Formats: sequence, C-alpha cells, structure tokens
Amino acid sequence: MLLFLAILALLCTDAVAAAKLPGPSPYAAVDARNAGAEFDNLPGFTRSRYARDHALITPESRVYTGLFGWQETTAAWFVTPAMAGGPTFSMYQALMRPGASSGMPEPGTWRFVFVMDGKISVRDDLELTDGGGAASGRYNDLTHGHFAYFPADHRHKITSSEGASLLIYEKKYVPPSGGVAEAIGPNPPTPRFLVGYTDDLPNIETPGEVFGLKKLLPQSLEWDVNFHVMDFNPGEHLYVKEIHYNQHGLMLLEGKGVYRLGDDWYSVQAGDVIWMAPYVTQWYAALGYKRSRYIILKDTNRDPINTYAP
Repeated sequence: MLLFLAILALLCTDAVAAAKLPGPSPYAAVDARNAGAEFDNLPGFTRSRYARDHALITPESRVYTGLFGWQETTAAWFVTPAMAGGPTFSMYQALMRPGASSGMPEPGTWRFVFVMDGKISVRDDLELTDGGGAASGRYNDLTHGHFAYFPADHRHKITSSEGASLLIYEKKYVPPSGGVAEAIGPNPPTPRFLVGYTDDLPNIETPGEVFGLKKLLPQSLEWDVNFHVMDFNPGEHLYVKEIHYNQHGLMLLEGKGVYRLGDDWYSVQAGDVIWMAPYVTQWYAALGYKRSRYIILKDTNRDPINTYAP
C-alpha cells in the first residue's frame, strides 16, 4: 500500500509540473468563442435542414456537379423551383477553375453574379454569337464584393484566368403590368446590364432598424428584383419579426448569429445559405465578435398575383 501511494504521489507531482510547463493550451484550437460551429468533419452530422417553407443549407451538405454550358466549372445548387415551397428563382455557387468560362441562362431569364472569391472578367456583348461579335463592353479584374446583373436574353460571357467562386441567382423576368405599368407609362424601359462594387454604394436609411443596408440594383419600377446587403454589429438584430409575401435566398458572407425561421431557431455562420418561402416568420440576431454581413434576394415592384399565381 505504501508503494502504491508513493507511485501515485510521484505521478501527481509530474502532472502538476507538466501543467506548469510553458506552451500552448491543448484546448486553444477548440475555443468555441472563436472557432464557431464548425462541424463539417463530424461523421454523419449536418446542420442543414429542409422544411416546407424554409431551408438551411450548410457547406458540408453541398453537392457539386457540372454546369450546363459552362466550361471548367462545377456548381452546387442551393435553391430551385424543384423545392416544395415553390421558389420562382434559382440560386447556386459556381466554382470556376483557371481558364473557365460561362454559358447562357435559359431564355427569358436574368442572371445576377456576386463574386465571393478569386477574379473574373465579364464581357458584355450585345451581339455576341458563336462566331464572335462587336463587344460593347469588357470589365476585367472583378474580385470579392463585385457584382454584375445581366438582363434576360442579354448575351454575355464570364471568364476566369485564375479561378473564382461565384454566388449566382437566376429568375424569369416578370414584366410590369397593371398599376406598375400604368405608373411607368408608355414605352417602359427595361433593366440594363450593370456592374458594381458593394462597398462603393451608400447605406440606405432603415427607420426603426439598426442594421446597415445597401441595395445593389436601382429601385425604379422596371426592375422586378433587388439584392440587399445587410450589415449587423455583434448584438444587433432585426426589430421586425417579419412575415411577408416576398421570397428570399440568402447567403451569410461574414460573421455568425441566430436565425429564426418559422418556429425553428438556427445557429448560422459565414457560408450558410437560407431559403425563405413567402410568409415564413423570419428574424436574425448577430452574435460573436465580428460584424455579420449577408446578401439576400428580394422580389419587388410586382403584384404578387403575377409572381406566384399558377
């Protein structure tokens, strides 16, 4: 017994001495305050959830396939009309390898491209054909935070010499009708090709709210959609617990927080995608130590009976 106690005392002494040795903490790499909810390598686990009126699609659930008409590109589809709630748009991530190039969207469909990483060039070519054409504009070196809108049936080409990650939205254009058409008047304009940089745009006032808001597209009535970039400092949140007819496709670009969708509450972080059907309850609060930023699609300027009626 004395021998056993002596050995035990020696082990305890060594453990205390080891604890006093200088060096990094073995727990430093899993500090939950800084590491976030990074569970992508946990076998069988995913934070993704698909419901009738919303979906959370996290990076570990993405499935990449070839992209029709594109060269050297794979895509993960986040939102499509195949979903049970009937979204009228598609949202996907395109990964362009060096030397990649784009194809055209379906007839009658506009395309919005947001650069998440890498570098692309955009050729706005109104008369682009397989044999070439007279280029009306070329935009090089579009990087993180740049965006481009291509109206329906507008010929264009996206290329990347270095590789890029793009967030892309596509939707059939809904022309103005009824009261909107009357407000615009005869010979209404149509949406135009547009290139911009997010942080060049001013914040728009949001009475009663605390977040920063940038609208990436013009607000005139010929546009049937807009894309909002919303910034929240840690601790800030939406004041309104929203329920409305507008559908949403959202990607969290920076930060982390909590999103309420219907009666469910989700921990979310940069890289997560959320789809919200019309009339689902929605609310967000930013947590952590850095700002949250997300981009979100919002259909606008159209009577919902023309957007959602069968």
